[in-house]
Amino acid sequence: MDERMNARPLRLPSLMALFLRLGAIGFGGGMAVVALMEHDLVRRRGVIPEDEFLHGIALGQILGPFAVNAALFVGNRRFGLLGGLACAAAFLTPSVALVILLSWLYFTFHAIPGLQPALIGLGPVVIALILSAAWSMGQKAVRTLPAGLLLALALGLSLLKWNSLALIAAGGLAGLWLGRERLAMPSPSPKPPSATSSAPALLALPAAPLGGAASSLLGLGWTFLKVGFVFFGGGFVLVPILHQSLVERLQWLSPQQFLDGVAISNLTPGPIAVLATFAGYRVQGVAGALVATAALFLPAVALMSLLSHFYSRLKDLGRAKDLLAGLSPVVVGLILGAALLLAKGAIHGLPGLLLALVALLLLLRFHWHPAFLLALGAAAGALGWVR
Repeated sequence: MDERMNARPLRLPSLMALFLRLGAIGFGGGMAVVALMEHDLVRRRGVIPEDEFLHGIALGQILGPFAVNAALFVGNRRFGLLGGLACAAAFLTPSVALVILLSWLYFTFHAIPGLQPALIGLGPVVIALILSAAWSMGQKAVRTLPAGLLLALALGLSLLKWNSLALIAAGGLAGLWLGRERLAMPSPSPKPPSATSSAPALLALPAAPLGGAASSLLGLGWTFLKVGFVFFGGGFVLVPILHQSLVERLQWLSPQQFLDGVAISNLTPGPIAVLATFAGYRVQGVAGALVATAALFLPAVALMSLLSHFYSRLKDLGRAKDLLAGLSPVVVGLILGAALLLAKGAIHGLPGLLLALVALLLLLRFHWHPAFLLALGAAAGALGWVR
């Protein structure tokens, strides 16, 4: 192993247990989890030097959820390839297990009239969460006129239901052509990350598998593997891509089921990418949930493993920065487009609109945790305030 750091003695099982705990308590989104990692791994235990940890966070934002990539980077730097994979799996385990349980409950009982009002109340809050993510990302991604034009173009074409993957690819090409100097103003000095995303019975009662070859385990895996290759910009980039694929094209999920899946994903401590777990469960039960999750994360895991292995030899990331400068505003535009398209089925009447606006205010101004707002939305629906 190359250039391992002189850290305090820590065996792989202990590091996996640490990431398992972080994965279970890491509510608040990627940056909140990264802040927990920095406290435990760098300052408290000295598992990895501060500068390497920050480099790992930067590399982890190229593809996939950077909190998961950070876990893989740390494990790889300490214990090699298998250590990185083990730490990433440990970090994801609590969220994946929780989503499988919630998916089983949802697809088994969601049609019960007593639960329907609560689910209706979640819709406006989910729209607020998506808009909040777009606002937060847009502040960093759109600082110049060319970037604003890319965002507007992506938003308009997404509302016309153009292919999301094609728009993302076009954004990357635009970044390589224009260069990051034209698309992004110099950023201020980086600040440290801070917080602002019965088993036998469960296995015996999977969701009813959908028919057709496309919904087989192989087809399911291929669908999510393709999405994994364009998983840029954080978890919320999955919302427009998966909405177009799973709702509009394949019709594996209804619009309401998709919204509820986003809500369930936000209730877990892990990345919103576990939306794939929910969708996979709908198509092929527990096996589908595991296959969809593994396929979605595979490209990011492979890339991060390579970057971690050759970390010491990486010097010039200029072209990668150009690529990301073009991708970022397009991703924000796609997220805004998804929010507007989903809002048609999620917000009904003035009460629903007011709930979405209040949730957006609490997210942006007072930094409320999404889980609290989702609980409030469910309560508002259950009490009949939102119909």
